[in-house]
Amino acid sequence: MTGSSGPSVWATVLAGGVGHRFWPLSTAARPKQLLALGEGGPLVADTVRRARAIVPPDRVRVLAGDNLVGPIRDATGLPREAFLVEPRARGTGPVLVRAAWEVSRSDPDAVMVSLHSDHVIRPSAKFSEVLECAVEVASRENLLMTVAIPPSRPETGFGYVKPGDSLPAGGGHRAYRVDAFVEKPDADTAIQYIAAGYRWNSGIFVWPAGVFLKEVRAHAPEIAGALPRLDEGDVDAFFDETGSISVDEAVLERSSRVGSIDATFEWDDMGGWEAFARHHAADAYGNTHEGDVHCVDARNNVVVAESGRVVLLGAADLLVVQTDHATLVMPRSESANLKRYLQTLPDHVRLGIASRIPGA
Repeated sequence: MTGSSGPSVWATVLAGGVGHRFWPLSTAARPKQLLALGEGGPLVADTVRRARAIVPPDRVRVLAGDNLVGPIRDATGLPREAFLVEPRARGTGPVLVRAAWEVSRSDPDAVMVSLHSDHVIRPSAKFSEVLECAVEVASRENLLMTVAIPPSRPETGFGYVKPGDSLPAGGGHRAYRVDAFVEKPDADTAIQYIAAGYRWNSGIFVWPAGVFLKEVRAHAPEIAGALPRLDEGDVDAFFDETGSISVDEAVLERSSRVGSIDATFEWDDMGGWEAFARHHAADAYGNTHEGDVHCVDARNNVVVAESGRVVLLGAADLLVVQTDHATLVMPRSESANLKRYLQTLPDHVRLGIASRIPGA
């Protein structure tokens, strides 16, 4: 992806967050990006492997809190200098601005690729091809590029992209300007979006770091006012002075310099237990399970046993997750609301620490 005739490229990996929708397997001490939920290894290790396929090893940066640096290093083998530590959580807006500032300071003409650490992507070769084309379009057109996913179902858990005018792109890829970003729709609206040709917003971004920072200064006052703190070398003050906001809301929904390219690879966001079910085979009765699980006259359940044994007799449509510190039982249909339910639990229950990862 890099060469003497094109821009240098850096890859950043968003690896903060707790992954509440995978509780109780995912906790603050061992969040979902460290779990083997996708291709067999920890999700963050899979992401770093994809990043290393598109940029030199010394141009990979991981964005995470200090408490996760050690575990992520253990999972990926990255050196300490590969980490840009977040002093506190402020959403994807401030953390990506800080990353772009660091990249631009080291390499003023660089293009920055932003990847999430909880995506499942295959095959990797197709992913690299799309990213290479996105880098070319972004640097040629001075655009903030996103990777869009042609939808396979009326999904209510993803944001959507409305395609606009076409952009020249090589290799048979489809690129275009973005007319609008829209938030997660209800079911009827999602059906309408698919009929109108909208795409899922993957959250994978490609942009010249300098162009991105210009758009931040023009459109994101919640963040731009704190940029002088980075110039002064005071990262803590930068995060103190920024609001908590996503990069989509702060920049992409406000900027007119946004483009997109359609993915030609399989993609999924491991956002919760239904995503887990999509990537693990079900038995003849629709039960998806991992660990020491036994189902009798049971149908359409998702069951994970981390360190003990779970037996389901005559049960249907349940989510059951057993760990050392908690056992979760809830209607499978309510799993998307797990994060909201967690807010009602006492801290000593909600913040328990899991000890092992099934399949790791």
